[in-house]
Amino acid sequence: AGTTHTSLGPAPSAHDALREAGHAGVVPCHWPAPAGERGPTRPRPCRAVIRRRLEDTVKMAVVAVLVRRPLEQVSGLLRRRFHRTAPAALQVTVREAINQGMDEELERDEKVFLLGEEVAQYDGAYKVSRGLWKKYGDKRIIDTPISEMGFAGIAVGAAMAGLRPICEFMTFNFSMQAIDQVINSAAKTYYMSGGLQSVPIVFRGPNGASAGVAAQHSQCFAAWYGHCPGLKVVSPWSSEDAKGLIKSAIRDNNPVVVLENELMYGVPFELPSEAQSKDFLIPIGKAKIERPGTHVTIVAHSRPVGHCLEAATVLSKEGIECEVINLRTIRPMDIETIEASVMKTNHLVTVEGGWPQFGVGAEICARIMEGPAFNFLDAPAVRVTGADVPMPYAKILEDNSVPQVKDIIFAIKKTLNI
Repeated sequence: AGTTHTSLGPAPSAHDALREAGHAGVVPCHWPAPAGERGPTRPRPCRAVIRRRLEDTVKMAVVAVLVRRPLEQVSGLLRRRFHRTAPAALQVTVREAINQGMDEELERDEKVFLLGEEVAQYDGAYKVSRGLWKKYGDKRIIDTPISEMGFAGIAVGAAMAGLRPICEFMTFNFSMQAIDQVINSAAKTYYMSGGLQSVPIVFRGPNGASAGVAAQHSQCFAAWYGHCPGLKVVSPWSSEDAKGLIKSAIRDNNPVVVLENELMYGVPFELPSEAQSKDFLIPIGKAKIERPGTHVTIVAHSRPVGHCLEAATVLSKEGIECEVINLRTIRPMDIETIEASVMKTNHLVTVEGGWPQFGVGAEICARIMEGPAFNFLDAPAVRVTGADVPMPYAKILEDNSVPQVKDIIFAIKKTLNI
């Protein structure tokens, strides 16, 4: 009790109350350092404070270790799971897919160029050519006057001279102004020259019904151009279709008509990893089975493919499994894929946005009747088409003039006699 703590100041027995008050935070519990110590005089803590600080430090270190170990284990587990998981699919709109396809082909081949109304500085009426003018300049991305016959003729002549033009129509309804160039100049020259003069040109733009643009801007030209020998005609639905077909069309040595759809431009689709490659192509003349089924074959192209898939989803809840075929190409038509499906399902429904008479569905039905699949049909084929009238402007009439999901379901049940 009488021992003196030389390093800590006065003996504890003389200052117990003061130290307890200091430990409680009431008054300082530090005493001046001995006078003989080097350096300026500074306060030094008592043993109790030092012990408490050491205990707190040890506790914090223990807690840190206990917390860190499970976190490291969890993070390691998450890392392992992330590495095992497939990469997230890339979402790309149809507009972006066409833009990517043209960009890659413009970069790949300096003979490729784009011309049309507002395709350059304005980035295209539907922004499909966004950024291409800034990247490739005036010589390869060319704004034209509002003269379809004129710039379509320039494009055909450029193709005959060895270039590979992409001729954009703001809508295919306006291609009627240039149909002589498309049919007589582009489609027939290779045949009429005895195979000496090819015309590697792409005519592309929105086709078919849009929304609220009435009769003169709502026609589907699939049957019009699909009727003409010498042309190849493609009609994409998804982003994968759009990118693969536009690239194949640009590389083809024949004139190719690419029928896009304005209402599909902003629709996003998952783009498979193989479709993200610059070498990705979809062969012209090959259809795709979008959904396998056993009860009925549904054949469509462009936007109605989505309606068919919706109808198939609804009917699957009733036990009806529909096989949905995305034509992709109108000419040459992949009739073999359709025949194989009909031989399996024994029923056929065709869906298109165009008029019924002499339409794409009419051609499919005729080809099935003339071929080996006819004997496998258990019921007559049924067509679902646009109404046989010029497109009305009023929305309710417009909605009833183009195929809807309910119309497709009705036709399927009709052919299945349900």
